[in-house]
Formats: sequence, C-alpha cells, structure tokens
Amino acid sequence: MAPGLVSEGSSWHLSRPMSTNPTSRAWAEIDASALLRNARTVRSSIGPDARLLPMVKADAYGLGVAEAVRALEPVDPWGFGVATVDEGVELRSLGVERPVVVVSPVPEASLGRAIASDLQLGISSVDAFRMTEDAARALERPARVHLEIDTGMGRSGFDWRAVDRWRSEISNVGAQRIEWVGCYTHLRSADEGPESIHEQWQRLRFALDRLDAPDGVLIHMLNSAGAMRLPAYAAALVRPGIFLFGGEAGKGLPAPEPVVALRARVVHLRDAEQGDAVGYGATYRAEGPERWATLSIGYGDGLPRSLGNRGHALLAGVRVPIVGRISMDVTVVDISAVPRVALADIATLIGRDGAGRITVDEVAELAGTISYEVLTGLTRRIPRIWKGLDGS
Repeated sequence: MAPGLVSEGSSWHLSRPMSTNPTSRAWAEIDASALLRNARTVRSSIGPDARLLPMVKADAYGLGVAEAVRALEPVDPWGFGVATVDEGVELRSLGVERPVVVVSPVPEASLGRAIASDLQLGISSVDAFRMTEDAARALERPARVHLEIDTGMGRSGFDWRAVDRWRSEISNVGAQRIEWVGCYTHLRSADEGPESIHEQWQRLRFALDRLDAPDGVLIHMLNSAGAMRLPAYAAALVRPGIFLFGGEAGKGLPAPEPVVALRARVVHLRDAEQGDAVGYGATYRAEGPERWATLSIGYGDGLPRSLGNRGHALLAGVRVPIVGRISMDVTVVDISAVPRVALADIATLIGRDGAGRITVDEVAELAGTISYEVLTGLTRRIPRIWKGLDGS
C-alpha cells in the first residue's frame, strides 16, 4: 500500500469500475505510466527542496481523479490540489490521507463541511478569513488555511499592494481556530514566457516580507510552465496541472508524454458520388467519388463541434479529414486514402495509431480553445480506460 492511501480489504475503493476491454462505441485510454513520467519530469526540474502539489481538480482534468491520485503516489506528493469542497471530500472518500488544498474561494455554506473533512482552504479576503474562523469555532476544530495573494491574476486573493491594510485587519480577527499553513499566488501568463513570472514573484515577496508569517509557512506559486521556466522560484511547493495529463505547458517548453488517446468505432460506410452532401447544413460536398466512414463519436461525447471540416482522425495510421459538421453522436471522415476499412475498425481522434499522431494540443488549436477544455469537456458517455495502473 502506497503511503498516503488507505484500503478497504485488499484493494482501493474507486468511484467508478475499471474497464479493460474497449467494447464501447467510443472511449478514452489513459496511460498511467506516462502520467507518472510527466510528474517525474516536473519533479526533476525543481530540485530536492520543493515538493509537488499536483492539481487534480475537475476530476483530474476530466480523466478520473480516483485513478490519477493512485498513479501519482510513487512521486510522493506533498498533497493534492482541488478547486471545490466537493472535489476535496471525494478525495477523502477515496481514502486519500495527504493534505488536500482547495485553491479557489469557498462559499460560506461549504466551510463547515470543508473543515470537518480536514481540507485546507485558500483564503482570499478578510471576509473569507472571518467566515472561516466562525465555521471553525462552531465545529470546535482548527481550520488550516493558505493565504492567497493576488499578484496580477485579478480573480481572487488579497491585493499585494494593500498588504499593510489587510494585514492589520486580519490581525484584528481573533484567529484562535486558524492554523496558517501556506501562502500562494496564481501565475497569469507563465505559458507565454518568464517575464510575468519574475514580476509576480517580486510582488509575492513584497507581501510576504510585510506579513508576520510563522516559521514553516509553505510558499507556492509555480504551475507546470513556471516550474520548467524558472525552477529557482519553486519555494516549498509546486502545483503542476496540464503537463501531467499530456497537455503542453507553454511556448518553447519540453513536450509532455501523451497521456490520453480518444478512440471511436466505425459504424457505417458509404460510397459517395461527386456533389453528395454530408451533415447538417450540407457544409461539405464530395469533390468526386469518395469513401466515407461514420464514427460513433460526436460533440455529445466532448469532441469539439468546431472541428467539422477542419479536424482529422487516424485510421490504420493514416490521417483522414473530418467532412461536414460534427453531429451530437457521430462524425464522418473521408477514408478514400485508406484501403480496406471495415465496420468496427477503430479510429483515433487524439493519440497515436501506427506512425500517425494527433495531440490534444493540435485538437485544441484547431478548435480555437486550449487543451484543458478539450480534456475536461469529455463527457460521461466516454468510458475512461486506464492502462498501466497496478499492472493493468
């Protein structure tokens, strides 16, 4: 049993059954070994003094938090980061004993549940500080908190410029039930370059120098991109996210190992004649005799609709274009260049097939979005099939 986990009987208790045979119409394959190697890449970049606080919010970026935290145990993370109290409580229900930090502001009604579940709370305002202390007092147990300093993101956090004002306001609150564990900020543009990282670090240090922080308070600022661009600012903890799950961290940075493959089966074949239309709105017409395959995946599964007439799939390792608009449940591709395609053959929308490869970042760019949204947008209709977990 890995440290930080508990068991029921002889096995971990999971929130969803594991699948080993992809017989579904469409599914996602998750490579646990690649996820772990990506975590080790981040770990090796930051030196021995900092530890990882992997972000597993949004069901581990849509891939399955129960399996993700298991896959990450070998890197001995300090804890795990989430965005909501429900996400933190789920980790506790799964048996995670490591610290769990809720890095987004928490509604007042959820504070008691968070404290009762021993979740560590990001505190972003004087009001939040007071409400958290009230909730802790009512439960007669301490609230462990991390002060969030806004150094440029602008979404939440104590304003770094006004530290002298809010420092005194916090000191006037009787904090007998508050245990100050950490202090952090969110990087706004680390994916684009190092300049803003330097600036935000200086702002964070400005605020920290004026706070009467107890010894041992854990400072954390760097995300995946920040850790690889400026590991000198790793401080106590680093919060990697998208890089772990196979998305590129930023411009000019090392590419992660692919973690996710999105597959779908061929469910219909058609010989089209010149001028034949396909899909809603008839946005594509055959330019000559063509062979079309209908894939059992659509925007109802999380495949971006904007990939219609723009995106690709792989069949037998060959890149084939998506033709027409993507429907809720199916997508059509032109397979004229692929010989001997049969019903039930497997198409790849993200991932590798032979020598062919489509990355999640390529899909995101074509769809006009980011890899985070592509992964978290995969719906419940898509089974997540983890490979390389516990020898599977």
